[in-house]
Amino acid sequence: MYTEIEINTKTSQCLVNITKKVQDAVRNSKVKDGLCVVFSPHTTAGVTINSGLDEMTFEDIVSEVRRLVPTRVDFHHIYDTPTDAAGHVKSVLIGNSLSLIIKDGEVVLGGSQSILFFEFDGPRTRKVILRMMSEK
Repeated sequence: MYTEIEINTKTSQCLVNITKKVQDAVRNSKVKDGLCVVFSPHTTAGVTINSGLDEMTFEDIVSEVRRLVPTRVDFHHIYDTPTDAAGHVKSVLIGNSLSLIIKDGEVVLGGSQSILFFEFDGPRTRKVILRMMSEK
């Protein structure tokens, strides 16, 4: 099964918890055991897994990624804006896909883990593509 999730980011760089939307899509797929691929088709965004228990974790992660790859004007590839160029580098570091295990109709996550969409050049309307595959 193939489905898309729409995400509206509110700031230029942020993490959006999409765990519930992914879990709902997996439940709707009726796949009991298999895999769910989560894919971001954007060059200035990514997907990752991390703690969703404390929203200040999101602030720390966004802040540290911004520190590691600051927006600056000396990138060689400034096609659009310096923010766009920095977003490309951040996307490579974070990644644009996840492979998640589905067991008993649910995505398998650790107790504090959440599925996170990472915006690097917003705010924008984005999407994440999901592909659920059954073992049988």
